[in-house]
Amino acid sequence: MSGRHSQRKGADGERELAAVLREYGYDMERGGSMSFGEVPDLVGLPGVHIECKRVERLNVPEAMQQAVTDSQRFKDGMPALFHRRNRQPWLVTIRLEDFMQLYQRKD
Repeated sequence: MSGRHSQRKGADGERELAAVLREYGYDMERGGSMSFGEVPDLVGLPGVHIECKRVERLNVPEAMQQAVTDSQRFKDGMPALFHRRNRQPWLVTIRLEDFMQLYQRKD
């Protein structure tokens, strides 16, 4: 895939994910396809740094490391990797420690 086509697919993925999250009631905004890491991919999900990937073959550890690094840089919440392949549902990858903070049982 050419660089330009890849950028367009990434931007399309960000728009698509933003629309899905808006359906859940969140006021989502894109960082912009030409920001090159100067702003987060998407903002509007409180306490969560969103790294959005819309690719067929994803290196999950590498993409998750990018989410971790960017969440520390932007200080905008726990790192979460939102990703999907063609004709597949969106998936979310987070670290176990972050999941356990979200899930804390109230016994």
